[in-house]
Amino acid sequence: MAKYLLLKHYRGGPTPHVDFGTMDQWTPAEVDAHIRFMHDFARRLQGTGEFVDAQGLSAEGTFVRYDGAGRPAVTDGPFAETKDLIAGWMVIDVDTYDRALQLAGELSAAPGPKGDPIYEWIELRPFMSAPPIDGERTMRCCGS
Repeated sequence: MAKYLLLKHYRGGPTPHVDFGTMDQWTPAEVDAHIRFMHDFARRLQGTGEFVDAQGLSAEGTFVRYDGAGRPAVTDGPFAETKDLIAGWMVIDVDTYDRALQLAGELSAAPGPKGDPIYEWIELRPFMSAPPIDGERTMRCCGS
């Protein structure tokens, strides 16, 4: 089994198939249908043992970095890298890369306005293995 991160973006990636705007422009019923699709998709993957976790992300965020002992530097931006781009994510654990591609394609068909599939670009990223710790043991990311 290999773990993959499926990233949902607010915008970015190749040119969209159809531009449905952002969710704040959708009706409440359209947002509910989209969220219901996401929950149903996750439940189906729970049933096959391929679901690990999923989360939507708030538009709020803070950059933090080490800036000397006891004083982290904190700023509210710029956030073009994530805050304005990444809407949420799902982690899957599948047998093959082809299965990960298949699931990302299915997730891309989540409904948007008027119930039409949004054909959103889903970024598929494999988790990588950690290097050997002591020459004998090798840890894999996320418990796999």
